[in-house]
Amino acid sequence: MVTSSRTASRLMIIAKPNCSASWRGNLLVLLVLAIPSLGAGIGFAMLGAWPVLPLAGLEMLALGSALYYVNWKLQYRHVITLSDDSVCIDKGFYTPRQSWKFPRHATGLAIVPERHPWEGPGLSLQGTGESVSIGEFLNRDDSLELAALLRREIRVGSYSACGDRLF
Repeated sequence: MVTSSRTASRLMIIAKPNCSASWRGNLLVLLVLAIPSLGAGIGFAMLGAWPVLPLAGLEMLALGSALYYVNWKLQYRHVITLSDDSVCIDKGFYTPRQSWKFPRHATGLAIVPERHPWEGPGLSLQGTGESVSIGEFLNRDDSLELAALLRREIRVGSYSACGDRLF
């Protein structure tokens, strides 16, 4: 998902993975699955098959852990801030873990065309001898939207030929 907001002096673009369900939705799914699973475990425990109950609990713990991990991974985002004199790129989950700042006049956009029609183009911002890949987790439509937003603001520094496209 790509969102942008413009003020008088800057443009902020936020790229993040598509999230099919919120954390609240995941908790609801976990609850709906836990009720019959733990209910059956309690029923078997009352009949003397007590090992079923801890296994049902472990099953719910494993599912909850997997849902939490996926939700955490979907919080990753790239924040690209274009001001009049600089381009800032922040990458991280809840707070920026990595940051880059390039002078705006020395920053170029590198676009590598997709190798397959279902993929999106590879995008990276280049400046002062460094290249930062952006939006590698985006789907094709979002990747093309990000490329269009950046093309309007930053010159395209390199564009690879599409001769190596695979079908």
